[in-house]
Amino acid sequence: MQQSLPAGLLQFSLQGRLALITGSSGGIGLALARGLAAAGAAVVLNGRDAGKLEVVARQLRDEGYTIHTSAFDATVSAAVQAGVAAIEGEIGAIDILINNAGIQRRGPLEDFKEADWDALLQTNLSSVFYTAKAVAQGMIKRGRGKIINVCSVQSELGRPNIAPYTATKGAVKMFTKGMAIDWGKYGLQVNGLGPGYFKTEMNMALVADEKFSDWLIGRTPSRRWGDVEDLVGAAVFLSSDASNFVNGHILYVDGGVTASL
Repeated sequence: MQQSLPAGLLQFSLQGRLALITGSSGGIGLALARGLAAAGAAVVLNGRDAGKLEVVARQLRDEGYTIHTSAFDATVSAAVQAGVAAIEGEIGAIDILINNAGIQRRGPLEDFKEADWDALLQTNLSSVFYTAKAVAQGMIKRGRGKIINVCSVQSELGRPNIAPYTATKGAVKMFTKGMAIDWGKYGLQVNGLGPGYFKTEMNMALVADEKFSDWLIGRTPSRRWGDVEDLVGAAVFLSSDASNFVNGHILYVDGGVTASL
């Protein structure tokens, strides 16, 4: 006979909740999708490639999770509005939104291409605005909701050749605080999740760079790269009733990088 969870742990349960995660066909987004599903949530995977989403969805369903897909481009406002409306109309009310879609472009600032600047702004910042605004309409009417914006240690710290990326992630940090201020009165909690350096597809060149890896591990108090699974606990906390009085906060999961010079 299965025992019920202690009252304290029940606060972390996502049973009966529906979560939309943008950019969740791989990397951090996929890890968060699996983690929230394991905590009991039904999860809507999002990305631009419907075929890729369905492959990942089948894998998660085979693991026993309740998974849906919604293919739309989070950088296009009209597509976001249509996608969110379809989810709410056909699947259910969105209880949790994780704005995870993001890209990186590196290069000397004096030579940085305007097209890359525009792409960073549109993907890392505008998509957060479009999706949060669309989802918040329903959350505000229902008087509840959790929004998590994926920030970065680059919301606080810079490095050579990524100034435009740090600009977008710094903006997401402050936008998160602004959302919390404007929407807290409606019963929403809006917080940020700030990953440090993680082993993902976007960072594989850095992982393979022995000199950089040695520098990073020496710079990180936990003395290792992050694994995407390290983010799950923080995401579940920010998605659950356990964080009902946490608002406008950025939770860094970085092995201590932001604490160390």
